[in-house]
Amino acid sequence: MRRSRLCVGVACLLISGRAWGQSSVDDEAPVAGYSPADPGPTVVTAGYVDMGFADVQGNGSSFAPGDTRVPADYGVDAFATAVNSRGDVASTEVNADTNGFLPRSLGIGGRPSLFLSTVSTDLRASSASGKYLLFVRAQAFPRFTGAGDQTQVLIEQAFARFVPFASQEMALTVGKADSVFGIEYLENQANLRTGITPSLVARYTTGTQLGAKLFYRVQLPSLWSAFSLNVAATNGPAMVDALQTQAVSLSGRPVLSGRVGYELNLPHFQIKLGGSTLVGPRNDQFNPKTQMRLWGADARLYVAGLLLLGEYVDVQEDEGGPAQKLTPQGPALFASGFRARGFWAQASYALPWSWGWLERATPYVRVGYRRARFEGFPEIEVARLTAGLRLDFVESVALKGEWLLNQERSGAPTVDNDVRALSLVLSW
Repeated sequence: MRRSRLCVGVACLLISGRAWGQSSVDDEAPVAGYSPADPGPTVVTAGYVDMGFADVQGNGSSFAPGDTRVPADYGVDAFATAVNSRGDVASTEVNADTNGFLPRSLGIGGRPSLFLSTVSTDLRASSASGKYLLFVRAQAFPRFTGAGDQTQVLIEQAFARFVPFASQEMALTVGKADSVFGIEYLENQANLRTGITPSLVARYTTGTQLGAKLFYRVQLPSLWSAFSLNVAATNGPAMVDALQTQAVSLSGRPVLSGRVGYELNLPHFQIKLGGSTLVGPRNDQFNPKTQMRLWGADARLYVAGLLLLGEYVDVQEDEGGPAQKLTPQGPALFASGFRARGFWAQASYALPWSWGWLERATPYVRVGYRRARFEGFPEIEVARLTAGLRLDFVESVALKGEWLLNQERSGAPTVDNDVRALSLVLSW
């Protein structure tokens, strides 16, 4: 029985996201301090450096030369040419007006280049019993702009976690932390992500949120099962900060989100299913009556080294209207009505061998699809095939190579925007 439980624990870790060289602070891991007999360390520091290389076709963006449609970002998927785990793209340069719905950019264009994606440092302080936890993640992003070399330092996460009952898996978190929507946020960090780049719908679900959230899980040992509930009230939605800010609440009303989950944890077969929802005011304008709604479904299956996982996301945002201008925090002029639907599915297999310093080799493939339309503009339909290989050395070094094949299926001009990327992640 002890060996079976160990197998279940290892498989759950694989399904939640691999913590190569750095522990994850996510809500699907066992709650810190759940076992009173394990006091844990008082203060722990950890981190990683993600160094990358990318070669992107064309000009490094999805904008087509000669495309005169305005706003330009309503007619293409500007997020398609992602080159790192944050979803930063090679370029967003365009000779036309945009409305601010753009990703962060590394500014390398179509020129092959080395770059530093992320320098991340964690500080974790816990009480002797693990009942209280303080966590801070600071990240630096060396970038090049028209003004020259610039490095931005952000507090990616900063929260306090309280475990009220030693006999139950329950935790209350207050501060800036991962979202509760779906499952892709579990791989936000480069050292945890199997591959390099996020999915086509990650922009809607993988942003950190500022507020409060509650996690609760009930285990049914006789059925090898568990049910979980994850709910949050935050400043804004789970979107990345390039789309909607979390720093303040622009509408003055909270955004509510949640996920319910089921787990079947057999010794050699595990499956996790979940459904997520989010509702509240858009946090890119002032009117609390301008609402947005998201819902999604996710699934994960692990058997004999093979990991299958996927997610569907549906997004709908009301139009703010000409009177609801955005704040000076972004360049957008209007909160346009918006609708998007998409999915991703990924398969990876940890090869059952090691050689010398090479501890693990994991090939993977992911397919993605997205349909989106701003009100009054044609619908854009795009797809992506991602294939790659991850090599793990001595527990703290990961080398990843990835090829993104982007396809504009309808509504957007066909451009050369495939991506070849490498990532070297050093963890401590």
